[in-house]
Amino acid sequence: MKNIKFTDIIGIQKEYYPKPASKFIPEWYKDMDSYRDNLKIPDVNNGWTATIKRCMPVFDVINSGYIITTYTDVWVKQLTIIPEGIEVDKDSDVSGFPKEIRYEWSSLNPIEFHPIQQAPTHPLRGGHNTSYPKWMNPWSIKTPPGYSTLFIPPAHRDSVFTIMPGVVDTDQYTHAVNFPFVLNNADTFQGLIPAGTPIAQVIPFKRDSWKMEFGNEKDIKEQAETLAKRSTKFFDGYKTFFRQPKEYK
Repeated sequence: MKNIKFTDIIGIQKEYYPKPASKFIPEWYKDMDSYRDNLKIPDVNNGWTATIKRCMPVFDVINSGYIITTYTDVWVKQLTIIPEGIEVDKDSDVSGFPKEIRYEWSSLNPIEFHPIQQAPTHPLRGGHNTSYPKWMNPWSIKTPPGYSTLFIPPAHRDSVFTIMPGVVDTDQYTHAVNFPFVLNNADTFQGLIPAGTPIAQVIPFKRDSWKMEFGNEKDIKEQAETLAKRSTKFFDGYKTFFRQPKEYK
């Protein structure tokens, strides 16, 4: 088993330390039944009654790696910017005036900002002209030689914000990696982002060199045999014959 080391460089409360992703299973996933109507039977079309909860690729990505969370409460405000010289009262229509998003926090320094010009055409910008906020990561991360780390938005999880994914060679670069993000409903969202909210899913992986190639008749035969083997089971064919265990502690 390989080790990934998280080092707290600013001093946060231990309840907000990273944990394996398996400790942050989304509520919608936990609440979903494994089979439609709780009936583990083939349906009339000889298909599956299983729901997405029985899908091992979804299960594996939800449980892969580790989760970094916010470590202090953050309050989001929507402020209307009134141009200089214009007077408004409580009955005035201010919907046409520009808005500005403000962030407030109770301790430490969880957010800094990037100018919009650093990624002016990024699809996450969504037409907004404000700066990109970024979560300030309190964790130095170190992986064994030859291993890098993939940082993604926590998989299959609803959130009020989305980070920009990235890959860092954390065997060489061990300084904290911060996470630029955008609000998913930047025009309307106001309120609390509580401490302990998942920010990023941290997935270590071994670096290899790859070269693309295309399959031949032998490969077509192999995939047909794979499908035939899986099809011998009404339920859990992939899990039974092909899935390999993965462990994150």
